[in-house]
Amino acid sequence: MKVEKYRLEDLHPAEKNIRMHPEAQIREYKRSLQKFKQVKPITIDEKNVILTGNGMYMAMRELGWTEAYCNKITGLSEKDKKKLMMADNRIFNLGVDNISVFDEILAELSDDLDVPGYDEDFLKSLLMDDSDMTEKLSEYGTIDPQEAEDIKNANVPYEAPEQPTGETTPTASYASERGSEGREESSRPYVICPKCGEKIWL
Repeated sequence: MKVEKYRLEDLHPAEKNIRMHPEAQIREYKRSLQKFKQVKPITIDEKNVILTGNGMYMAMRELGWTEAYCNKITGLSEKDKKKLMMADNRIFNLGVDNISVFDEILAELSDDLDVPGYDEDFLKSLLMDDSDMTEKLSEYGTIDPQEAEDIKNANVPYEAPEQPTGETTPTASYASERGSEGREESSRPYVICPKCGEKIWL
């Protein structure tokens, strides 16, 4: 594989691109490019048509970049080019996260959770302990004073979410769940959502 630099203006997006690239994805591509630069090449054919990496190309253009590293593949039939585009997207989707390793790495990064592709507040929530999670849930559905004042001034009645019967404050508990055959599978902590009354497993 020979990777060389090409001008972005000389590249051509695929006429039919299987993968759609919503604004949120392009935004995260841009974050990644700004943080790590280009870490994998765009694949192009002999006519400089992009076979893989259309989203990255779009993000580079929005960032004002003028060049990109590309891997040019020649000799593929038009059918094989389409198959390559399909395979590139599908094979990536077949991967799954190793949750235990993910949690270990997340813990190691706990003081810096600026990770392209992830919302930082979401990653922080994954690191919360039981008491922090309970406190966070207790704030769910509350209205800040300014919003309450705006509603009052607009003369729009505010209907609070219906409170479930029973628990009104999130409480952490432990429960043993039984599988389909009635055997005890595990003991896991959970909290009761103060708004809907559902168990949220931790």
